[in-house]
Amino acid sequence: MQKSTYLILAAAGMLSFNSLAQDIKPTSEKTLQESIDKHKALFESSPLRDFKARNVGPTNMSGRIVDIEVANNPNTYYIAAASGGIWKTTDNGQSFTPIFDHQSALGIGAMALSASDNNILWVGTGEDNSSRSTYAGSGVYKSTDGGQTWQHMGLVHSQHIGQILIHPTNPDVVWVGSMGGLYSKNKERGLYKTTDGGKTWKKVLYIDDNTGIIDIQIHPTNPDVLLAASWERFRQAHDFIGNGKSSAIWRSEDGGNTWKKAVEGFPQDEFVGRIGFDFAKSNPDVVYALLDNQGKSDKPAPEPRRRGNQQQEENPIKIEDFKSMSLEEALALEDKRLETFLRRNQFATHYTPSELKRQLKTGKITTAQIADYNGGAVDANAAMFGQPIIGAEVYRSVDSGKSWQLVSESDIRQLYNTYGYYFGEIRVSSSDENEVFVLGVPLLVSRDGGKNFSRTDSVGRPHSDHQAMWINPKDSKHILLGNDGGLYRSYGGGAIWDHLNTQMPISQFYSIMVDQATPYNIYGGMQDNGVWYGKSTNKPEDPWEPLLGGDGMVVAVDTRDNDIVYTGSQFGNYMRINKKTGERRRITPGHDIGNAPNRWNWRTPAELSYHNQDIVYMGSQYVYQSLDQGNTWATISPDLTKNQKSGNVPFATLTVVEESPLEFGTLYAGTDDGNVWITRNNGGNWTSLNAGLPQDRWVSSISPSKFKEGRVYITLNGYRFDEFNTYVYMSEDYGKTWKSIKGNLPEEATNIIIEDPKMPNLLYLGTDQGLYVSLDEGKNWNLFQGEIPNVAIYDMVIQERENHLVVGTHGRSVYVVDLKQIHEWAKPGPKVMENK
Repeated sequence: MQKSTYLILAAAGMLSFNSLAQDIKPTSEKTLQESIDKHKALFESSPLRDFKARNVGPTNMSGRIVDIEVANNPNTYYIAAASGGIWKTTDNGQSFTPIFDHQSALGIGAMALSASDNNILWVGTGEDNSSRSTYAGSGVYKSTDGGQTWQHMGLVHSQHIGQILIHPTNPDVVWVGSMGGLYSKNKERGLYKTTDGGKTWKKVLYIDDNTGIIDIQIHPTNPDVLLAASWERFRQAHDFIGNGKSSAIWRSEDGGNTWKKAVEGFPQDEFVGRIGFDFAKSNPDVVYALLDNQGKSDKPAPEPRRRGNQQQEENPIKIEDFKSMSLEEALALEDKRLETFLRRNQFATHYTPSELKRQLKTGKITTAQIADYNGGAVDANAAMFGQPIIGAEVYRSVDSGKSWQLVSESDIRQLYNTYGYYFGEIRVSSSDENEVFVLGVPLLVSRDGGKNFSRTDSVGRPHSDHQAMWINPKDSKHILLGNDGGLYRSYGGGAIWDHLNTQMPISQFYSIMVDQATPYNIYGGMQDNGVWYGKSTNKPEDPWEPLLGGDGMVVAVDTRDNDIVYTGSQFGNYMRINKKTGERRRITPGHDIGNAPNRWNWRTPAELSYHNQDIVYMGSQYVYQSLDQGNTWATISPDLTKNQKSGNVPFATLTVVEESPLEFGTLYAGTDDGNVWITRNNGGNWTSLNAGLPQDRWVSSISPSKFKEGRVYITLNGYRFDEFNTYVYMSEDYGKTWKSIKGNLPEEATNIIIEDPKMPNLLYLGTDQGLYVSLDEGKNWNLFQGEIPNVAIYDMVIQERENHLVVGTHGRSVYVVDLKQIHEWAKPGPKVMENK
């Protein structure tokens, strides 16, 4: 490449000289602590602290539960939500109360309840799962009064806590396993021990700056014997490595002061992934380990499931057939067979048999380009579910972890598929050393010491993706189970389950939308819980209605009749749904022949035009426009990403496509690799808006003004570099120049900004730590925190008729804020505006 060409591309935002991932520095411990302190000061001084917000649920479709701690009286227990704080019940699950709100982080990795003093509860912030929506924490907390009050006990930069253990007889002795940063390397990871109740800490096990401690277990009768699992893993926006030679089992015989690796019988290669284990209380020297083995299997991958009543076509046309097919042979193909071929391979809908043949005749496309239509692209969902890896394995030790033996004989690969990093829990019955539960996508049980496994949830079958289990030490039939769908309880050893789903609104929303019905409906896509909608007048316990499964993503509603909904699941699998008739049609656009295959973001952007709701926009690396409700599509942009990185996570994708509400044909687009673009002629040409913005950050939202042409707001996010700085900007000239409107905000990853529809200077901002309001276009911000906790705000929308701000949180379901109270407060006159 000539230097002049390189400079031109760089100036246009297509290349970056020195702001690659390794040049974006993770947030330091000092900055993190300063931000925590500033957030706390804003909370204490906020004039909005007592303003009202109403939670509307849902609770019938809950969120991820990652830990359960039960008191000596089993009617009292604590539930840790992945991103929704800590909840306590004293009546065996009939009611729950949040007890950790307004601490520095609501993402939870682990808890520990003292066996000798049930008033002592430890909480480690920062979820231990390494998923796309795993939030970093800010250290460990301790309560000595059952969760009424909390004291921060340090380890601020531990980021993600894998496990906490309290000595069974001396509550001043505590072990904490830190996984460290998810998207960066740091030396704060490892195993810590305190002997003075958390006043001081000693790091007693450290492997390297990319390997943390994911699990710790203590011998049931000898507290000097401990096991710890180290896990080497590194996530990036475009790639995830969840295994390595540093992943291992470690053993201590002196209370965790010194450690030795357990090597006999347990794998020691680079394919060792996440490890979890559990001792058998009925025979304490027996311990089981669950391993995510990423080694290649010699068994074929499971056959993909055929959709619906799909019939096997006799002698179908295969895409590779076009490699050697002449033009004459292609033109002679029967239209019916060609139509089946095009639809099966998900060619763009405008490629009908006649159109395909016309373009072949004119030379616009070739048979070689048809053969290369998928271009080696891998279906992202298929990559998660159908790879030939060894997957889950169960090992057993009869000498308290000194030596191990592989015992699982069942093929349990699909317990994990390829994403064992999301699981890792194994539990042994408190009364039978041979009854073993493994937690993954399904819940499986073995009653022969881990050799053979089967499902054990035939009645009241719980949600999938199981994360936490407690087995009553005095009654092994009494089990509590936490998964991505909430909390479940069994008194029959797991054969029958009750869903305790009416008390904790901890759903994790990716998106939110409203319609114009009376009362209006709220729609949203949720982490691993599909797409649902419910009435705006709901109480939290009132059920919402399902629309779609999978991981629920963006929703757009045709408000002309409120019946047509556009929505989908992960990686661009989108549909048009008629709520009244039940009709569903897949609308995901295919790419043009000759273009690279679509790369879809996990949370694919889609929206309807403000000017004509028959017009739909979607974004892969290209912007697509449909003029007929998604039936057919036109590509109206080139690849707008830098397209520089590749790995096993779809990347170089569009994250935002937004249309100006004032000017049809003016569109903004943002990407996960830091590009921002505008077109003012409906895609005729695109202009880079990168100049003046931080480079290479994830574009999390773009909000064109409803008051003034050319005014636009933007948020960017460095979360995927473990950089938690605040990036929020506005422009008055269509993005030619930008100014920061960070004002007095602390350093917090920013997700969404929107403008009030009645007062042009009034702005609402959602960060990973809560909701902020500005009266003066971002010069000063006030924290709206009280009835809304410091939970991550993923999306917001305003229902203008009712004057409601609807807030989609990733961990505490949905809140509705009546804006009348804010508008009254915002009227001219004396008030507190500066919280510095």
